[in-house]
Amino acid sequence: MRLRSPLFAPGDSERKIAKAIASAADCVILDLEDSVAASAKDAARAITAAIVRANRGRDLIVRVNPRSTQWYLADLVAIVPTAPGALMLPKCTRPEDLVALDHHVEALEVAAGLPAGGIKVVCLPTETAASVFNLGRYAQGSYEGAPRLLAMCFGAEDISADLGVTPRKPDGSYPDAIAWTRGATLAAAAAAGVLALDTPFPDPRDPAGLARETEAAVADGFAGKLLIHPDQIAPVNAAFTPDASRIAWARQVQAAFAANPNAGVLSMDGKMLDRPHLRLAERILAMAG
Repeated sequence: MRLRSPLFAPGDSERKIAKAIASAADCVILDLEDSVAASAKDAARAITAAIVRANRGRDLIVRVNPRSTQWYLADLVAIVPTAPGALMLPKCTRPEDLVALDHHVEALEVAAGLPAGGIKVVCLPTETAASVFNLGRYAQGSYEGAPRLLAMCFGAEDISADLGVTPRKPDGSYPDAIAWTRGATLAAAAAAGVLALDTPFPDPRDPAGLARETEAAVADGFAGKLLIHPDQIAPVNAAFTPDASRIAWARQVQAAFAANPNAGVLSMDGKMLDRPHLRLAERILAMAG
């Protein structure tokens, strides 16, 4: 599943879901959480389950409600048997939340005759002040739920509300605490061996702001950016797709190390290459698709 441009769609709107599925977004996040009112949760669950069953060829992620809510288990019971590509867990405060999710999903997979571990997980581990202090505990192999995890997402809005600050300054930059959380998310994802996804840009009417924030996300090492509007798809896909010269360089690096598998350091075009360059090349080729 490519994750350059995951696009949110409210789980109770068949019209918006259909538009999102028909779009060029890498994948669609069918949302049962923030975009669905409490009174519409049951309807959204039924609509989302039917949509997943009817769209087997489309990469779909379902954002369930947080573990702390009354809707979480009902979401899993309705959605897991439909076998979406992944679940998104919001308000993920600690690795133990992923362990619990893993156990719940596995039980439902087995009951539905699905292969255990087939449904992956994307988590939002930065939505509360308390959760930020647990980011270092997601290191690869340090907890049972690790095999399901595909990506960790930086979310600016919820953590900002928790801290009582605005998500962005007037110039578009982040307040210090939010910028720190963003960097910590990147480090946590790297330690866990998974992708990092950047926060949504909140204003679809500001393409310049989106471009600025997306360019920064690419430069800083994010693999994709969460989206809230179809108009954001094309520029984000373009930004997270390496250009031809970058791909050619990556293939050349990969070929050089393949020809010299025991080498720690190589010279290419008069420049020194070591294993970190190979990892970067592999990442570039993965982003190229």
